[in-house]
Amino acid sequence: MAHTTQLQQYHNNFDYDPAGMELEMERHRKRRKKWKEEVVDVPLRRDPLEVFGTDIMLKILSYLDARSVALSLLVSRAWHAVSSTDRLWASKLEELWLGKAHIPRLSQIRGLSKLAAYSLAVVDGKRNRIMKEDLCDHVWEFHFNKAAPDYWRNLDPYWKGTGRPMRRYFHPDGSQSADPGDKVWGGHECCYLTVTSIVGEDKIREHYVRINRWPRMSVSRKQDWSWELSNHLYSYSSIPDADKEGGTGPLYDV
Repeated sequence: MAHTTQLQQYHNNFDYDPAGMELEMERHRKRRKKWKEEVVDVPLRRDPLEVFGTDIMLKILSYLDARSVALSLLVSRAWHAVSSTDRLWASKLEELWLGKAHIPRLSQIRGLSKLAAYSLAVVDGKRNRIMKEDLCDHVWEFHFNKAAPDYWRNLDPYWKGTGRPMRRYFHPDGSQSADPGDKVWGGHECCYLTVTSIVGEDKIREHYVRINRWPRMSVSRKQDWSWELSNHLYSYSSIPDADKEGGTGPLYDV
C-alpha cells in the first residue's frame, strides 16, 4: 500500500501523462523523419548537376570514358548542354586519335563540334570499304610475299634487308607510280580500280582492289585505322600519316 502511494506521488511530481507522452513521441518521430528527408535523403534524389554545378560536373565527367559521357547526354537537356561541350570532348578526341595511323578527313571539318568529330571518327574507323581517296591520300609500302617467285623476292629490299620497303603511289587519274630507281617497277604503266558489290541492306558481298589484270587484292583494316591490300603474291600497307593536315579519306560518310 505504501509502495502504491509512493508510485502515485512519483507520477504526480512529474506530471506523467501516458497519452501526452505517446503524442510527444509521435511528434519526435515526424520531426526526425522530416530532418532525414531534408538533410540526408534529398541530396541523393536531387540532380547532381544542380548540387555540384557545371564546373564540378565537367571535372567529374572528364574522368569517365567516352561511352559513359555519351550516355549522360540522354539524362536531360541540362545534362546534354554540359556533356556535349567542346571543353569536355576535345580531350576525348585526342585520346581516340592517339596511336592511330590515319585521321579521317570528315572528322576535321571546320566548325564541327568535338562531339560530332568524335562520333564521325569512330564510325569511319570501323569502315572496311576502301575508297579512291584512301588510296590516293596515303603512301603505300609494297613487298612481295613468300609465295612470289624467287626472282622477284631477290629484288625486294623487304626480303634482302638492304633498305626500306619499296613504295607505291596511287593517283586520282587512276594511275600508279613508284620511286625513281625502283628495280621492280621498271617504268611500266599501271592503272588501278576498286570493286565493291553490295547486296541486301548495304551488306558488302565482295570488295577488292585490282592493278592492271594482276590478281585482285583483298582489303583489310587494322586497329590503328591503317589499311592493308594483299593477295598471295604481294602486299600493300598504308604508311601512318596522322599528322597530315586536314586528315585523309573521303569527306563524307561511306
